Amino acid sequence: MRKANEVSGGLEEGGLAGQASRERGPAPRRAFSVAVYARRGERVLVIEHRRLKTWLPIGGELEAGETPLEAAVRELREETGLAGAFRPLAAALDGVPPGLIGYEEHQAGSKGLHMNFVFVCEVAADAEVVPNDEFGAFRWVDRAELERLESPLNVRQFGFVALDARWA
Repeated sequence: MRKANEVSGGLEEGGLAGQASRERGPAPRRAFSVAVYARRGERVLVIEHRRLKTWLPIGGELEAGETPLEAAVRELREETGLAGAFRPLAAALDGVPPGLIGYEEHQAGSKGLHMNFVFVCEVAADAEVVPNDEFGAFRWVDRAELERLESPLNVRQFGFVALDARWA
């Protein structure tokens, strides 16, 4: 009886799977990431990303061993100094992390494929944004401003989902 790593024709034996892998070259880079829509009343926070020159929500890549929710909390704090309340959403399925409103994938240039978990959180009305060096400007936008925002389409779409989200 063979062990799992001794499958005939597998990578360990240099079979077709191994040959195809060598012909393709190294696997493309993939990273799990988060986007966070900090919500204050009927407005969400967007930042003007310095490197990308577009308006985005707060976000970044997961660190080793980190859950998407932990990454969302950390990214919000690191990039803005804000503490958000990531609360369960009305009609969320069992096991869905608090504040998770969606998932999307996009190519991030040399950073490869970003597999992005999208969250919404609530921040205090008097909370002050303390920007880090990743963005030059920030705005709290309402629905009308979000509609006109110069950003990728999915940034606006998820912004509307964040504004429509209701807490359980």
